[in-house]
Amino acid sequence: VNYLLVTWYLYYQRYIREKMAVCPEQEHPTKAFGWAARDSSGVLSPFKFSRRATGKNDVTFKVLYCGICHTDLSMLKNEWGVSMYPLLPGHEIVGLVTEVGSNVEKFKVGDRVGVGYLVGSCQSCDSCGNNAENYCPEMILTGGAKYYDGSTTYGGYSNIMVADEHFVVRIPDNLPLDGAAPLLCAGVTTYSPLRYFGLDKPGMHVGVVGAGGLGHVAVKFAKAMGVKVTVISTSPNKKKEAIENLGADSFLVSRDNGQMQAAMGTMDGIIDTVSAAHPLLPLLGLLKTNGKLVLVGVPAKPLELPVFPLISGRKIVAGSTVGGLKETQEMIDFAGKHNITANVEVIPIDYVNTAMERLIKADVRYRFVIDIANTLKSSA
Repeated sequence: VNYLLVTWYLYYQRYIREKMAVCPEQEHPTKAFGWAARDSSGVLSPFKFSRRATGKNDVTFKVLYCGICHTDLSMLKNEWGVSMYPLLPGHEIVGLVTEVGSNVEKFKVGDRVGVGYLVGSCQSCDSCGNNAENYCPEMILTGGAKYYDGSTTYGGYSNIMVADEHFVVRIPDNLPLDGAAPLLCAGVTTYSPLRYFGLDKPGMHVGVVGAGGLGHVAVKFAKAMGVKVTVISTSPNKKKEAIENLGADSFLVSRDNGQMQAAMGTMDGIIDTVSAAHPLLPLLGLLKTNGKLVLVGVPAKPLELPVFPLISGRKIVAGSTVGGLKETQEMIDFAGKHNITANVEVIPIDYVNTAMERLIKADVRYRFVIDIANTLKSSA
C-alpha cells in the first residue's frame, strides 16, 4: 500500500509540475520561431517559442543573418555540462530594427544592428564598471541561459530578437551583413587581445595560430593595425591561402622543426585560436623577451604549461574572451573603416545540421552564416 501511495504521489507531483511549467510558446506575448535542439544529440529542428514585448529600454529587430560559432556546437552537445534544453543557439546576430522602447536613444526603426555573445550583466561589478561586461560573474548568455525574469534566453537561429539597448551594437552601413555577423564573436574575440595586450603597434610581429574562423579575422585585424603577421599552422597547404587571400606576411608549419627553429625569438606576441590539444612549448620559443602568448581557443582538455621558458624570458601566457559592449562597437567601427568582414559560406536554415557535422571536421572557410530572412519559415 505504501509503495502504491508513494508511486501515486510521485506521478501526481510530476503531473502538477508539467501542468505548471510554462510552454515556450506562452512564456512571452510575441510569437517567434527558429530551430532548436531538444537534447544533447545536438540535432536542430523547427521550434516555436515566444519573445518578450519590447520594453522601454529594448530594441526589437528582424534577424537577417546569424553566424555559426564552434561554441554553438559545444553547447548543443552539452560538452561543458551546462546546457539547458530546448536550446536555440546563435550569438552572431544581425538584422534591421523594427521597434524601440520609449527610453531608447541610440537606435531607431530601420537601423542595422547586431547582438553578440551576451544580452545581460549585473551592471554594478568592477568588470561592468570598466566596460568589460563579458567578464561579469553574472553575465547572461544570448542563448541557453536564464534572463533576469527567470525566462530562458533564445539565440539568433530565429526570426526576431529582443535585447536591451545596452547590449546592441550598430553595424556600419558599408559592411555586408552576412560577412559582418561573425565579427560579433570571432571578430571581437581576436580584436580585443590585440588591443588589450598592446599587440596593435605598427611594426610589431604577431603570430596567429590557426587559420580558421577566429584566425582568419585575427590576421585581417592585425594587418589593418599595421602589424607584421605570421600564420602558424600544422597544415602546409594553407600557406597560399594565408598569404595571398588573407594578407599574412609569412607562414610557419608548426610541425617543421627547421622552420620553427629559424623563427625562434622573433615575435612580440601570438594569438592562439586553436581549440584542439596542442603543445605550447614551441610557441613560447617563438616569442621575444617580454613576449605574450594569448589563448582564445578553448581546448577540451588542459594544456601543459612549461614554466622555464616563461621565467627565462619574462614571457606571459594569458587568456581572453570576446569583449565588452564598448569594445565590440569599437571593433565593428574599425572593421567598417578598414572594410573588414569574415569570409563566409552562407547556408539555408535546413542545412544547419549538415553544417554542424562539417564544422566538427573543420570543413568550412571560414564561417558558416545562416540566411535567416530568406530560408527560415514559420510553417517549417
